[in-house]
Amino acid sequence: MSWTIDRHGRVAVVTMNTNPVNAQNRQFFADLHDAFDSLESDYPDAPVVLTSTGKRFSAGLDLDEHFRLFAGHRDHVESWFADYRATNMRLFTYPRPTVAAVNGHAFAGGLITAAVCDHRIAADDPDARFGINEVPIGIPMPAVYLRMLQYAWGEPVAARLSLHGDVFTAAQVNGLGVVHSLAPADELLERAIAVAELTPADCIEAYAYSKKALQAPALRDIAVLSDVLDQQLPDGMTSTESRHAHRRYWEQLKGRAADW
Repeated sequence: MSWTIDRHGRVAVVTMNTNPVNAQNRQFFADLHDAFDSLESDYPDAPVVLTSTGKRFSAGLDLDEHFRLFAGHRDHVESWFADYRATNMRLFTYPRPTVAAVNGHAFAGGLITAAVCDHRIAADDPDARFGINEVPIGIPMPAVYLRMLQYAWGEPVAARLSLHGDVFTAAQVNGLGVVHSLAPADELLERAIAVAELTPADCIEAYAYSKKALQAPALRDIAVLSDVLDQQLPDGMTSTESRHAHRRYWEQLKGRAADW
């Protein structure tokens, strides 16, 4: 397992460190599952704080890996998405308090990872930026994630962030309710641990039941509506138009033509 788990009192602090920016790829997915396997076996009653190091929480999908994937056969995309979906669903439905201590930039899938935690605190860093840029770079937003973002933020905010790819400051995402609060960077982890500890040890099972009940409508919608829509996702990710957008963005980002 690449990620570290440290106990702070009752709380398990999970630090993502798959790569320097926590770009999300197959290794990142494996690290998430390994970490939560360890949480379930070694810290079964612990509230969880999820964070990273430095000034980056997660850069989202590893575009070098995924643009190449999307340039290939749609069946490979379908298999990949099943794995990707499983990571965020595991975090979303984890039956313990989960707090994201967002220590810096969080983009796209990285911001989604923060959003599917129960509570979110971001570092009050004027240089940190947040956004969901999938649509403007030709990646259809999975319906399952949109439903989870609606649960986390409400429909208007989920739509605002998901459809246009705007980039926001920490103060702006705090004002929108994307995060619950801001904290000075040197106090962020302490604040997140304090929130994770709000649920008494003998009330963890009551928390788990209540969380499951609160999420029941979202999980119903995911099973009945979102998963049906997402059957079309591999076609959208591999369409001619999407592949053109992927190459366009890659060339803008890297200053060179795509080699896939």
